[in-house]
Amino acid sequence: MKFFGGCDVGSTYTKAVILDETGKIVASTTIRSKIRSQESAQTAMQTVLAEAGLKDSGELTYLIGTGYGRNKVPFADENISEISCHAMGVHVTDPSVKAIIDIGGQDVKGIAIDTDGTVKNFAMNDKCAAGTGRFYEAMARSFEMELPEFSKFSLKAKNVIPITAQCTVFAESEVISLVGEGKPMEEIAAGIHMAVAKRCFVMAKKAGAVDSIALTGGCAKNDGLKAAIEKVLKIKVIDLKTDPQLMGALGAAEFARQKGLK
Repeated sequence: MKFFGGCDVGSTYTKAVILDETGKIVASTTIRSKIRSQESAQTAMQTVLAEAGLKDSGELTYLIGTGYGRNKVPFADENISEISCHAMGVHVTDPSVKAIIDIGGQDVKGIAIDTDGTVKNFAMNDKCAAGTGRFYEAMARSFEMELPEFSKFSLKAKNVIPITAQCTVFAESEVISLVGEGKPMEEIAAGIHMAVAKRCFVMAKKAGAVDSIALTGGCAKNDGLKAAIEKVLKIKVIDLKTDPQLMGALGAAEFARQKGLK
C-alpha cells in the first residue's frame, strides 16, 4: 500500500493529512503553528506519520506542502498554493460544491472550483486582518471567551448591534466600549459576525456563488458566522463532511496521490 501526504503550514494553525491509494484519510492532525514554519511542519508530520504507522516521511510515496509556510516544509517533494489545495480538498470532499470562502488566519479568499477540482477564479483580501482568524481571536478575547463559546454566542441575539470599525484594532476597541456601556453582549457578537459576513459578500460574488457556498478554514466552524453569511448572501452554506480546517492539507495530499500514482 502506498501513502501520500499533504502539509498545510498556516499562519495560525498547521494541518497534515495522509491518504492511502484509494484517497481515504488514514491520519490527520491540526496543531497551533509555531514561530518557525519548519518546526510546525515537522511536528504535524510526526503526529500523522505515527498515527498511520509510518516511521518517517521517506515512507510516503509523495508529499506536497502548502499554506503560508509551504516553502518551509523541508521533506516535501514540491509545494502548491493553498488556493489550489483548498479547491481540490473541497472537490474530493463534495464534488457538488463550486464556490468556497476560505477564512484563514491572516486573509480571506473567494474561490471558484472547476469540474475537475482546479481553480476557475479567485479573489483575496490580504491587506487587512479584519474578518480573519486573528480578528476572531481578538473578538473572543474582548468577550473573555474561548472561540467555540464565542462562535455560538450570537445565535441567542434578538437584535444586531452594528460594528462600524473596519480595522481589527479599532473594532476591538469599539467592542470593548460597547460591552462597557452594558449593551447586550450577544447582540454585539451578532454585529461582529454580520460585519465579517458583509466582507465575505464581495469574495463570494467573485467566486461565482449563486445558490450555495462552502466555508473552509478554522472560521468555518463558527456557527454564528455561518448564520450571518446565509443571511447576508441569501445562499445556503454547505456543511462539509470532512473537517473544513483540513481542506488545504487534504487537497495537498490529493495532489500528491495523483502525482504519486502516475
